[in-house]
Amino acid sequence: MDSVGVREIRQNISVYLRRVEQGEAFTVTDHGRPVALLSPLPPDEDPLSALVASGRLTPGTGRWEDLPPPIKLPPGSPTMSQILQEMRDEDDR
Repeated sequence: MDSVGVREIRQNISVYLRRVEQGEAFTVTDHGRPVALLSPLPPDEDPLSALVASGRLTPGTGRWEDLPPPIKLPPGSPTMSQILQEMRDEDDR
């Protein structure tokens, strides 16, 4: 496995990502000290497929086009972010 320094990989990340897509792996070093491994994902460990297989994710069955249009809120209504923040603040009390 080849080693590549942080500076080199930062300056040429697209080159190294293409090589990783082709199956190569690299040890990333910082001042000569190994700090990370850059390698392709194993083919059977697609992150979404793994989540579905573990039961933590249920894939959607519908189409985006079939969703109803967004609800128009009256002017001055609190946003969802504001409502969630209020709920969190209540939980902290």
